[in-house]
Amino acid sequence: MPKKINRKEYESWSKEELIKEIVRIKSTTYGLVWHRDLPEEKIDILVNPDAHTPNEMFPNEMAGKPFPVLKEVKGKAIESDKSKLVNFLIEGDNYHSLAVLNFTHREAVDLIYIDPPYNTGNNDFIYNDKFVDLEDDFRHSKWLSFLEKRLKLAKNLLKRNGAIFISISDNEQAPLKMLCDEIFGEKNFVTMITVQVNKGGRDYLPIAVTHEYLLCYFKSEESVLNELMKKVDFDLQDSRGGYELRELRNRNPKFTKANRPNLYYPIYVNFKSVDKKGQCLVSLNKSKEFNIEVYPLNSKGDDSCWRWGQALTKKNIALNTNISNVVGRQRRDGGWNIYEKSRKASTKAKSIWDETEVRTEQGTIDLREIGMARTFDHPKPVYLIKKIIQLATQKDSIILDFFAGSGTTGQAVLQQNEEDGGTRVFILCTNNGDEKSEHKIASEICYPRLKKIITGYKNSKEEKVEGLGGNLKYFTTDFVKAEPTDKNKRKLVKESTEMLCILENAFELIQETEEFKIFKNTDKYIGIIFYEEAIDDYKKEIKKIDGHFNTYVFSMGDDPHAKKFVDVKDKITLCAIPEVILKVYREIFK
Repeated sequence: MPKKINRKEYESWSKEELIKEIVRIKSTTYGLVWHRDLPEEKIDILVNPDAHTPNEMFPNEMAGKPFPVLKEVKGKAIESDKSKLVNFLIEGDNYHSLAVLNFTHREAVDLIYIDPPYNTGNNDFIYNDKFVDLEDDFRHSKWLSFLEKRLKLAKNLLKRNGAIFISISDNEQAPLKMLCDEIFGEKNFVTMITVQVNKGGRDYLPIAVTHEYLLCYFKSEESVLNELMKKVDFDLQDSRGGYELRELRNRNPKFTKANRPNLYYPIYVNFKSVDKKGQCLVSLNKSKEFNIEVYPLNSKGDDSCWRWGQALTKKNIALNTNISNVVGRQRRDGGWNIYEKSRKASTKAKSIWDETEVRTEQGTIDLREIGMARTFDHPKPVYLIKKIIQLATQKDSIILDFFAGSGTTGQAVLQQNEEDGGTRVFILCTNNGDEKSEHKIASEICYPRLKKIITGYKNSKEEKVEGLGGNLKYFTTDFVKAEPTDKNKRKLVKESTEMLCILENAFELIQETEEFKIFKNTDKYIGIIFYEEAIDDYKKEIKKIDGHFNTYVFSMGDDPHAKKFVDVKDKITLCAIPEVILKVYREIFK
C-alpha cells in the first residue's frame, strides 16, 4: 500500500494541491480504484518516503518529453500491387505509436483487437524496463495504469460505429472489465466471450482451467456486429435453391395481438394445392380455393402474432410452391402452420467459442506451417482473429492491433481479404521485446511472417505456397524535442513527412527539393512546404499538374499563409504545420 500521509504533511500542501486531492478521493464512489495517476517510469514513487505532495506523487508524464514521430525503414517496404492500399507495421513502444496514430487515424479505425500481457507474474509483463513478478505489491496497479493510458488513446482512433475486442485471462479479467466500463462506458459493453483455448486444461489447479476471454465493447450506440456465415446443407430444395422451414409465427411471448396489432392478420391456405413435400399455397385474400383461415396462435391456442407485416408476407407469396417463400403445412393434429422458407446461411455469434481452431495450439501450428515454429510463445490462432474480423468489419475496414506480437492479426486480415475479395488494411504495433529475447519481435518475427504471407513461402512439407499479395510499410518510432522553439518546430515538420503521408495515404514521391516535397496516390496529391520562402516555387510546380493538392505549409502559428496561395486557391487545401500536429499532442499529453 502507499505510504499513509499524516496531517502535518497535508499542512504543507498548497490550496490547489489540497483541492486536487479531495477531488481525486471523491471522484469514484463505485467502480475501479487504484494507484492510477502515476507515469510508468515513476510509479514506484508511491513507496518513496520523500514523496509528500501531489506534484511529487503525480508528475506530468510527458512534460518536457520529446514528441513521437515515425521514420520509415525503406529497406523493409513490400509492394506487390500498386492498386492496393498500404498496411503498416510500427516498431516501438505502443504508447508512442498510439500517440502518432491519434494524428493520422483519429476516428478512422473500424476494429481494434489486442492481446495484452496477462500479468501472470511469469515474465509476461514489463513495466519500467523490469518484469513484474507475483511478489510485487503494485503489480495490478501497474498493469491497469499501463493499459489505461493505451486504451484511452485507442478509443480516440475508433469510428463511432467501431468495436474493440480484448483477449484476457482470469488474472486481470475482472479489473479490465471495470476499466473498460470507465473508458468505453458500461452501456457499450457487448459481452464477455468464453474461448476454449486448451481442451485438457491446467490440471495442477483445483479446477482445470480450459478457457480465456474475449472482452467486447462498442464505441457507441451506432456500432453493430455482423452475423457469422455458417456451413449449411439444406435438406429441402426448390427452384431457388436450398432452404429450411421456419415458422412465421413470432415466438417472442412479449409480442401479442394487443401490442403488435399490425402483425395479427389471417393467412388463407389452399389445401388442394398440396405438393409432394406436404406444402400448400397461401394467400392474404380469402377465396373459393384459399378457404382455410390461419391465425398466429401459440401452443396453448392463445393469440400471438406473425414475424412479418402483411406487405412483406405478400411480397414473399407466389402461385407455385416451388418458388413461393411462404407456404402452409398441416400438423398431425389437423391444425395448420404457416412457414417461411429460410435460406439464411448466417447466424449470430454465440458467447462460447469452443471450436478446435480457436485453441492456442492452433496458433503454434499456424507458425509452424510457414516455417516459424518456436519463434514465439502462445501465438493466437489465425482462425480466432478471422472470426472477430468477420464479426466486426466490412470489406473496406481498417483493423488495428497494438499488441501485435507475432503478427497473427496481419495474416488474418490478408487471408480474409483473399476469401471475400475485401480491401481491409491493418495497422500493427509492437516492440522488439527486451534484451534477453531470443528473437526481436517486430523485426525478426512479425515482419518476416507478414513478408511470407504477402510474397509466398514454403510450408512444413517444403511445398511452395503462393503469397496473398499486398503492400506493407515498416516504421519505427523516433522523437523530436518538445520545447516550443523555432528550431524544434522546424525539426518536427521535417520529421513528420511520413506521418503526413500516412494521414493522406499518399506515398509516391514525384518531386523533392530541400524546400518542399510532393507525393501522390491514385486520386490526389499532397505537398509539404518546409520553408515559407519556397511557396512561389511550389506553386509553379503544382500549376504544371492537373489535380488537387492537400498542402501542408510550415508556419510558426496556425496561419498557412493563405494570402500567398490566392492564385491557386481552386486546386489546393491548406493546413499549417506543425500546429495541426501539436494540437493533437497538446490534447493527449496534457
